[in-house]
Parts: sequence; C-alpha cells; structure tokens
Amino acid sequence: MSFEITAFSTRPLGEIIDYILPNFHQKHRLELPVLIELAEKVENRHADHPACPKGLAEVIRKVYDDLTMHMMKEEQVLFPLINSGRGPMAAAPISVMEAEHAEAHNDLEDIAALTHNFTLPEGACTSWTNLYNGLKTFATDLTNHTELENDVLFVRALRGDQP
Repeated sequence: MSFEITAFSTRPLGEIIDYILPNFHQKHRLELPVLIELAEKVENRHADHPACPKGLAEVIRKVYDDLTMHMMKEEQVLFPLINSGRGPMAAAPISVMEAEHAEAHNDLEDIAALTHNFTLPEGACTSWTNLYNGLKTFATDLTNHTELENDVLFVRALRGDQP
C-alpha cells in the first residue's frame, strides 16, 4: 500500500499521531541500527572497492542519534501538547522540529551522494544490496514522515484543529 498524505487531511490530529508513532518512529528506531551494522560491514569488507560508501555508517549513526532525540522531544513534549488541544501554543517547538526535519533531509542527501543515489555496483554482495534497499526504504519513509508532520499535523495543530 502506498502512502498518501492526502488521506490524513481530515483525520483527527490524535489519529495522525497514533499513525506516526508505530509507522515511522518505531520503524526508524528498529531499522537504523540494522542499517548502521550493514554499512559497517560493507565498509569493512569492501574498503578497497572504488564504489565503497566510505563514511556511510558514520552518517547513518548521526541520523539515528539525531532522530532518537528528535522523536523523544515529539513524544514527550509536542505530541502531548497537540493531543491536549493546545496546538496553537506549539509554534516554538514546531519550528524546532521543522528545522530538525530539514537537517535530516540534508543527511539524506549525504547518504544519497555516498551511495551514488543507491546504485549498487555490479556483483554487489547480499549485505550491500540489503543496505542500499534498506536505505532507499528509509529515505522514502523519512520523507513521508516529515511531510506528514510538516504539511498536515503541524499546520493543522497551529491552526487550532482539535485532536
């Protein structure tokens, strides 16, 4: 099933948050450590290969660390504020979240550059293939995640839509 942001345009805000938590937050928490491990494995085993994405594990680790803190702030501060019907009071935390979303997208650009836009070299091993496929899925999920928050949840919360 493909993700359609328009499907959320009239859903209650609490329902949107309830969608975000398992489909994005929990998923990111589970998949990023696996991607870090795969990146380390590929970088170690294929260090001499010209297409080796050197430094990729470090970038993914930064994304994981940043997202872990970011999601915790949303879950402990912003989402409860929105769920309590005080979305219009959330302008400051929302601006911080949007800035962090922009930084995450800059990190995705770094990942795309290191992986030659997720293009596998000829004869890539299973780990390399799983890494790039996983990163491609993660990039799509993170884009959907931030668009849902920025373009639907945050806009409607600031507007005063009820949870």
